[in-house]
Amino acid sequence: MGERSLSTTGRFGTLKADLAANCGMRIGILVVAYNAVSTLAPTLRRIPREVWDNIEEVAIFDDASHDSTYELAVGYKTLAEQYKLHVMRNEANLGYGGNQKAGYKYFMEKGFDVVVLLHGDGQYAPEILHHLYHPIVAGDADAVLGSRMMPDFDGPLKGGMPLYKYVGNRILSTFENRALGMNLTEFHSGYRAYNLHALEKIDMSAMTDDFHFDTEIIIKLHHQRFRIKEVPIPTYYGDEICYVNGMKYAYDVVRAVRRYRSTVRSARKFPEFAEYFARYNVKASHGSSHSIVSSLVGPNQDVLDVGCGEGFFASVLSKNGNAISGVDIIPAPRHREAFEQYACGDLAQGLAPLAKGLSKRRFDRVLLMDVLQQLPSPELPLREAKDFLKPNGLVVLSVPNVANLSVRAALAFGKFEYGDRGILDRAHLRFFTRKTLRALLDECGYDVVEERASAMPLEFVFDVAPERGIMKAFNRALCFFTGIFPRLLGYQWVIVARPKATR
Repeated sequence: MGERSLSTTGRFGTLKADLAANCGMRIGILVVAYNAVSTLAPTLRRIPREVWDNIEEVAIFDDASHDSTYELAVGYKTLAEQYKLHVMRNEANLGYGGNQKAGYKYFMEKGFDVVVLLHGDGQYAPEILHHLYHPIVAGDADAVLGSRMMPDFDGPLKGGMPLYKYVGNRILSTFENRALGMNLTEFHSGYRAYNLHALEKIDMSAMTDDFHFDTEIIIKLHHQRFRIKEVPIPTYYGDEICYVNGMKYAYDVVRAVRRYRSTVRSARKFPEFAEYFARYNVKASHGSSHSIVSSLVGPNQDVLDVGCGEGFFASVLSKNGNAISGVDIIPAPRHREAFEQYACGDLAQGLAPLAKGLSKRRFDRVLLMDVLQQLPSPELPLREAKDFLKPNGLVVLSVPNVANLSVRAALAFGKFEYGDRGILDRAHLRFFTRKTLRALLDECGYDVVEERASAMPLEFVFDVAPERGIMKAFNRALCFFTGIFPRLLGYQWVIVARPKATR
């Protein structure tokens, strides 16, 4: 190419060659295009030479346009003799999100390190492509979002953003920041760069194909603790056709945030965020089984948590000075650090095979929380738990109350339907009332020391955070009535039991 200058100067400032450098990373530009026959070529021509020199490929994904976008892109590649430009056409329209998913998959399969999303309609300035990928190349971010709300390019209104769009953008971004615990100036710019090694860890299979895909991907990156950085970008509104229905988009964004929050609170499992759903998350409300068991265990105890799951509750107990050992079938629980010891095994085979993995220790408390109902023979671990107790040690267990009012009401209408969680969780094999649970304990050689009924978790029913004032009031009232009518309103039976004295 001959002699090359070290920088390019224009209305976007000076482009320094070192700022555009790829530092050995393979950088791809994904151009999403739909009916962009009049804007695509000018957009490509605006990409600076220094950027062309440092990126490995520009891939245009034409989303089954009705005009000649694909043919124009192929012609541009030929006339410009640009070997780094590749053109793909979707046989059917995949939608804005679907087209991105196809593009990211394409670059991941080719082993690229970084991808920059560029729109073919020219709405985002190709002159500053290097601003998007540089923080990732420099190791400062996993995702970079262009923001029109930052003042560096005179702000959005001077750039031509309509006032109603500006106001809507600010309202939505404020809502998302508060709901997600973030502090972004803008969520709704489509000018972005991603570390593809981070995107590989994002499950996109059930994510939307619509325009709020951009919101869902921010949510997932934030949830998985990837580093997100913003850079200022100029605002441009031309005469291009906008395919976004503003009201529907706003509704979809709010809905996506609510569905995410419901999933991580374990109120409901929505498919696009299903990997964040914890079937047995800690119930923090007053009168819940977890709050009851936490008070029954007390501080500074040696505790064996049988069926500990991912270790959510163990993390809570350990803050009270307790030393926790865990047992479950999960090979590597998420909160492994909460356990002093962890033994992996099938509880259906009993506890005896796990004794060696626990250094044959004895414990002050053995917890069997939400375990017995999932086993074909709950008698086996219940009997063997006695061998893990210190003298005067206690077993603390909880099981759902199948005689709860909600189940009785459903039966009155001929319904007995399983779900993802709750009393009729589809993983439950056995069902207990207070009477049958006491009979099981007697059969296995235990005396009941204390018995409580937990309140129904209203926060899951109404999908409202338990710390909200109105939910606190409802929980207090429900706990009061549960104490009066435990067999009818009790959600779970929580029992403290002691091995019977040996004669």
